[in-house]
Amino acid sequence: MIVQTKQKSKEQLREELLKPDVITGSEMLLRSLLLEDVDCVFGYPGGAVLYIYDAMHGNPDFRHLLTRHEQGAIHAADGYARSTGKVGVCIATSGPGATNLVTGIATAYMDSVPLVVITGNVATTVIGTDAFQEADITGITMPITKHSYLVRDVKDLPRIIKEAFHIASTGRKGPVLIDIPKDVSNDTAPFYYPEKVDIRGYHPTVQPHKLQVDRMLEAIAESERPVIIAGGGVVYADASKELVEFVEKTRIPVATTLLGLGGFPSAHELWLGMPGMHGTYAANHALQNCDLLIGIGARFDDRVTMKVNGFAPKAKKIVHIDVDPAEIGKIVETAIPVVGDVKKVLQLANLKAKPSQSKDWIAWNQENKKNFPLTYQDSDTELKPQYVIEMINETTKGEAIITTDVGQHQMWTAQYYKFNHPRSWITSGGLGTMGFGFPSAIGAQVAHPDRLVISINGDGGMQMCSQELAICAINQIPVKIVVINNQVLGMVRQWQEIIYDNRYSHIDLAGSPDFVKLAEAYGVKGLRAANKEDARRVWQEALDTPGPVLVEFIVPKGENVFPMVTQGSTIDQMIMGDS
Repeated sequence: MIVQTKQKSKEQLREELLKPDVITGSEMLLRSLLLEDVDCVFGYPGGAVLYIYDAMHGNPDFRHLLTRHEQGAIHAADGYARSTGKVGVCIATSGPGATNLVTGIATAYMDSVPLVVITGNVATTVIGTDAFQEADITGITMPITKHSYLVRDVKDLPRIIKEAFHIASTGRKGPVLIDIPKDVSNDTAPFYYPEKVDIRGYHPTVQPHKLQVDRMLEAIAESERPVIIAGGGVVYADASKELVEFVEKTRIPVATTLLGLGGFPSAHELWLGMPGMHGTYAANHALQNCDLLIGIGARFDDRVTMKVNGFAPKAKKIVHIDVDPAEIGKIVETAIPVVGDVKKVLQLANLKAKPSQSKDWIAWNQENKKNFPLTYQDSDTELKPQYVIEMINETTKGEAIITTDVGQHQMWTAQYYKFNHPRSWITSGGLGTMGFGFPSAIGAQVAHPDRLVISINGDGGMQMCSQELAICAINQIPVKIVVINNQVLGMVRQWQEIIYDNRYSHIDLAGSPDFVKLAEAYGVKGLRAANKEDARRVWQEALDTPGPVLVEFIVPKGENVFPMVTQGSTIDQMIMGDS
């Protein structure tokens, strides 16, 4: 075991970690993770990983956070990764421990989040015999991992870990699974950690083709009504500054997808809001009336396009910039494909970018923003959920890291919280995973101990992960936990009202726990508000309280998210709501 003293530098520790000692697979794993600069591993032990957990015992350099459910561990690793750009790491045992990670792996895969997922397995001598707690986790997760490994020889483990981090964090990022049988974790061999990675057949295209970038710039110069859809790829490529420069040089309005929020500052005059099913009037109508559409790090998800054959009907050309060539042309016909890292594409484009002919177009879009803003019917007797999000935005000035669960509260937050910076918005986009919001906030807070992290949840999703309150209390992880409580599965209820003619089926969440008492049972301070005055008072109390706090806001059951576009409609066929 490597013991680090306070006087020992990072370089000295690295030198000791690289010593070619004969050690166990478990010790190899810990050394390799430290050499990859992993700050914290989120996990839950079990029989197949006991050698690994035994190696952690007494190791002062290795930080592990014990969650209360494996799904909490992987969502926390996901939140860590999204908020930092680094690879998140989690660990679980074989069988049910591994299968409990599946939803989190799919969540990360859909949203291109870099994770290294470590699972234990039964000994190699009994693999395939239906041994106790055996599951073919590499087979189960094959469609939802970027790559996976079943380690059969301990000598391969350091190389595999090096490759896993490289694959997870390059090209289109995503989760990589490493399955380690129990006997392999106890086998010994000389430790050697490779300096470089060379994987035959894996060479993502990062540098764009200059001629394709020139074609894009020519199309922009000729365009009178251009618009950009900026997606999560802008955030993941750390390309926000380059996007702002590109937009200001070309004078093109920008709509940011759900995962792209924060990738372009919401205060910018050319920001149109979020497009799609619950998008703004300005963003949706810009897409439907543009003559040039440029997708940047966005995959044209169905919640953005809605009726695909009616999407962007006036666009003479569509440009698609993406690091994953498989996404280009998959949903919408693309005239100018630009394959490459978004940051590098924009850096190259910014060398020659010139303004489009968009002066009148910008004025038209500004009028739409002015005449059709997001709005709701406020109340002096009830606490509206939109008011709660506006209050949180006002008190934090858009500077907090916000995580959400999935549902109405997620859409209200996307609409009414104004994001100033990338990596300040963490939500499950592609998979729409309930139970994601609170654990992901724990991961973000671990990564950013000095930042304000707020987890906004519905009363449904909060009950899928509430056990993680324990680790906030024990470790004094100061997440501010918001529960928007309408006592119903709100988004399902909204669909049943609007699409299914008020046939409400199995959506009543009456009988949910008293969330304040639940928080207090775990040792977390709990507060509640049901009107504006109390809401402001308890929220300020939460902000002023060191450590974790749960605040429950009681809101009307019948409140809907507007605007809304129903399935089968084009994105300009918007239900704007009563207001």
